[in-house]
Amino acid sequence: MKKSLFLFIAFASILFSSCSSDYTILESIGSTILTADSSVKTINEDITFTVKDNDGNDLTAEATIYVDGSAIEGNTYTSATVGEFEVTAKYSGITSEPLTVRFHDGSEVIFNRRVLIEDYTGTWCGYCPRVSYGLELLKEQSDNVVAVAIHRATLNTSSDNYDPYTFDSTELENFINVPGYPKGLVNRITQWDYPEPNNLNQVISLTQGDPGLGLAMKTVVEGNNISLDVKVKFSTNHTGLKLVVYVLENGLVYEQTNYTDYYDSEDHIYDFVHDHVLRESFTNLLGDAIDSSNTGQTFTRSFNQSVPTTVEDATKLEFVAFVIDADGNAINVRSAHIGEDQEFEEL
Repeated sequence: MKKSLFLFIAFASILFSSCSSDYTILESIGSTILTADSSVKTINEDITFTVKDNDGNDLTAEATIYVDGSAIEGNTYTSATVGEFEVTAKYSGITSEPLTVRFHDGSEVIFNRRVLIEDYTGTWCGYCPRVSYGLELLKEQSDNVVAVAIHRATLNTSSDNYDPYTFDSTELENFINVPGYPKGLVNRITQWDYPEPNNLNQVISLTQGDPGLGLAMKTVVEGNNISLDVKVKFSTNHTGLKLVVYVLENGLVYEQTNYTDYYDSEDHIYDFVHDHVLRESFTNLLGDAIDSSNTGQTFTRSFNQSVPTTVEDATKLEFVAFVIDADGNAINVRSAHIGEDQEFEEL
């Protein structure tokens, strides 16, 4: 009985703290963020490092960068030998999370790695702007972040939780089993730590390293028809993989409830622009099986479908494709707009 009472009180405390409009932004902790223009290069090629804080201010000139514990001059590094090196940066006494860079002899196929953020949100959700703001900060820090906004609640206009962009992701949410909103899921099944705008490093660190596969898309929209080719190329062997393909819409303007101090603490943001809004999944939400995943092989899947009826402006469509492993983790992801014919991002 005491244990049940304790759990109830703990739950009530969490619920109250997450729903109260008396919200305070926590101070940023450990906001030295180190990134590299590439985490993999051939020997004798330079890797260039950048150091920023959580607000996107460039600290590179004032920071000290360390490779395997030894300070280097400037912000570039190369190696004449094959190997891996751990890199950190220190600014004002704060050391960044480490990242690993690797130099190879040129015989390997290495793909760029991007990270997926699925943002479970709602126009009615007063704390959801916190994650939206975090995504804006991430986009300033890295081009390798792909966002998907999954709007939740109801299409019932008489409900307090009405959201005109509601998408039924029940199957997916049952799989990830993370209750409540907002929630940002990194590479599908890892929760982005609260408060998200102060934890950019958690996401950016996952853009490093070789994913072992790359994606490329060709997108054509003519009239009411979408023609989409998705290719997945493998540089290492994989098993149990699945492909997920989303159709998103950008530039949707609708008021956003806001209980946070972000966006000038406006209680309602009347002209809030909602981007990367999930409109349809061309595959099962939990993915469709990939037939072949052997080294050197390329898997291709083509889609020819109508523009979703929920789309307001077909010129603002965006497409996201990603590959997940047997446990549901996203291995790599790519986004594309209309009229793109992408090459694989081989480094």
